[in-house]
Order: sequence, then structure tokens, then C-alpha cells
Amino acid sequence: MRINWKSFVLSLAVLLILFPFIYLVFLSLASEWRFPEVWPSYLGFKNWVTVFGSETGLLESFFSSLLISLSVAVFSTASGFLISKAVFYHPKKRILTLLAYFPYILAPVVFAACLSFFFLKMGLFGNMTGVVVAQFIIAFPYALLFFSSFWNEKVKSYEDLVATLGGNKWQTYTKVLLPLAKGLILICFFQTFLISWFEYGLTSIIGIGKVQTLTIKVFLFIKEANYYYGALSCCLLIFPPVVLLYFNKRYVFKKLV
Repeated sequence: MRINWKSFVLSLAVLLILFPFIYLVFLSLASEWRFPEVWPSYLGFKNWVTVFGSETGLLESFFSSLLISLSVAVFSTASGFLISKAVFYHPKKRILTLLAYFPYILAPVVFAACLSFFFLKMGLFGNMTGVVVAQFIIAFPYALLFFSSFWNEKVKSYEDLVATLGGNKWQTYTKVLLPLAKGLILICFFQTFLISWFEYGLTSIIGIGKVQTLTIKVFLFIKEANYYYGALSCCLLIFPPVVLLYFNKRYVFKKLV
């Protein structure tokens, strides 16, 4: 009997990729699993019921993270698209593009420590608005760099054509630029959402523990050696990215290919 090694290797690779996620779900359903027991003494939804019915604030952290990430993704994508156009037409666009890399030179924790003084003076320290602004400072340069590849001479010729035919700026954006960039805008929204969703360093410094995002909760449960609740938090943490990835694959990438 001949073994199909290609299918075997592919199946093994898929299993290795999915194993961490399957294990997280399994661990979130388990309790009282102690060495050297091979199987946990309990497997069910007790942890989920306990967490959502108690005062751990996990559900509140989920919705807080969702609100923060959506706000950062919307503002950074919209501003990145608009300002990247101005940068493209600027005579010193190379210098301005180079400056967009500055927030990524430092580690997020160091960068947040540098910003903390100014955030404290502006009253943005330890609240959700401050966390949104801090994450925006990281996500906006990414959006700016992402859209820099969209603007070129061909797009400029479309804009000139609309102006020649008597169209205004609103018509240029709604009839030409936005339809052309629709796929890129959705991908940028997805990417900036992920940047904000998984961000920990800036949030922990600027939020000073008062803004309990889902990533903060995961680390708190791990520090407390509560691996069951930590796994449960991780399940909630990976749920929105999986949903966004599904929609991106189904509605965005198919149109781009």
C-alpha cells in the first residue's frame, strides 16, 4: 500500500496549527486537572457560567476591548487614507513617510512611558479615551504606510479626469477613489483592528490598570496561575479576529484575486 506523504504532511501541519486553539477550548472547559492525571476530573461549561455570572468583569472587558479596537480601526483607517493622499502629493513625501516609522522604533512599553507625561497633563491617563488615543498613535502610521502604495500616477489621472469633467472633491472620493480602494480599506481596517485588539504594552501603561481590556485580563489570570480562566479569556480574545478573517477571506480576498 502506497502512502500519500503529501496528504499526510499537510494533515499533520493543519493539526499542529489547530492544536493550540483546540487545547485552549479544552482547557477552558476543564477544572481540577492536576498532575499526574491524564484527563481532568471535570469537563463542562462550569468555568464559562462562573465567569459570566460573577464579578470578574470578563464580559465588560470584552466589550471594552471591542469598543476600543473598533474606534481605533475606524479613525486610523479613515485618517490614514485621507492623509496618505496629502503625503503622496507633498514634495517631501519621502521624509514624511520615513517619519511614519518612528513609533515602531521603540518598544510599546517604552513608547508609552515617553507619552505618559503628556497624557497625564491632558487628563488622558487611566481612562478609555487615553487608551484609544495611545493606540491610535500606533495604528495611524501603519494605515498611512499601508495606503502609500495606493496612490500613484494612474489614480492621479483618474482624479484629473473627474476634475476635467466638472466633478467636485466629494464626487471624486465617492465615485472614484473609494470604489477603487474599497478592498484595501477593508484590509487596513482588519489590520488596525488586530493591532489594537492584541495591544498590551501601551494599554497597561496608559490605562494603569483602570482600563481592563481583554489582553490585560488574560495576563492577570495567568499571573494568578488561573489557567482555566486564562484559557477562557484567550478563547474570547481570538473570536473577533477569526470572524473578521472569515469575512475578509470571503468578501475581500476573492474580489482582489
